[in-house]
Amino acid sequence: MQSVREAADLIKAEATRLGFLACGIARAGFLADEAPRLEQWLREGKHGSMAYMANHFDMRLDPRKLVPGARSVISLAYNYFTPPQQIDPDAPKLSTYAYGRDYHKVVKKRLRPLVVFIAERFGEVALRTFVDSAPVMEKAWAQRAGLGWVGKHTNLIRKGEGSFFFLCEIITDLELDPDPPATDHCGTCRRCIDACPTDAITPYGVDGSRCISHLTIELKEDIPAEFSGKMGGWTFGCDICQQVCPWNRFSQPHQEPEFVPKPEVMRLSADEWHGMTEVLFDRLFEGSAVKRAKYEGLARNLRFLRT
Repeated sequence: MQSVREAADLIKAEATRLGFLACGIARAGFLADEAPRLEQWLREGKHGSMAYMANHFDMRLDPRKLVPGARSVISLAYNYFTPPQQIDPDAPKLSTYAYGRDYHKVVKKRLRPLVVFIAERFGEVALRTFVDSAPVMEKAWAQRAGLGWVGKHTNLIRKGEGSFFFLCEIITDLELDPDPPATDHCGTCRRCIDACPTDAITPYGVDGSRCISHLTIELKEDIPAEFSGKMGGWTFGCDICQQVCPWNRFSQPHQEPEFVPKPEVMRLSADEWHGMTEVLFDRLFEGSAVKRAKYEGLARNLRFLRT
């Protein structure tokens, strides 16, 4: 019979073989430290228009409410770093994570062989997979599992690898040896705070109602006039806080074919962006995370960039 350490090592080795950047394990339980911080963030309205963040409060803080009897949270990172490739320097900008196919679908597909491996090796175990698709505090679990630390911009950072990666989880009743949590290596750096054009970032906190990613994706109403001239040219998402982070000098390009950007999208000029029709939008961004904004949302963002 395998020990909890041997079982954990087997799963990590398979995750590496399958192309994941990192895999770590935390013991499932109540996130006591995160509970008051989440409550305060919600109370102060820093979730902006993301009303769903206030739902399922208890589930967000305890994975055993998502998988009864859960003992372990397996956190995984999947690289998506692509050096900026938009050709026209004046073209409205897309966040790097949206260059290729929708990551929800891609990462979920990459997780399936790992789930099959666990079932084959350990028999009948209860588990559920999550790819930014349920009330799971993925960054908190990833830090507990040793994948990296939550930086001042609230993204997870891996020492020597940066922050351009997606997180996903497997919550299971399989008992596995947990990893030590990651330690913070932001030090006195505040480049992400100083670089944010909308002043959305405070040390280890983000006011979602001011974040460019929220304004261009989540917000369904008009973008408030106070942000005119402060969008930095971003029309879907924003990478500024990651681009200025010193740790991202270590980022290496991903090896995922489905994250390769469409050349036609990268070649779009500023005029072509601003003249985009719904037909062209549907064709260019089929299967892309950009579809989340819908044509009307992207058109609104493009209009706002010209105010």
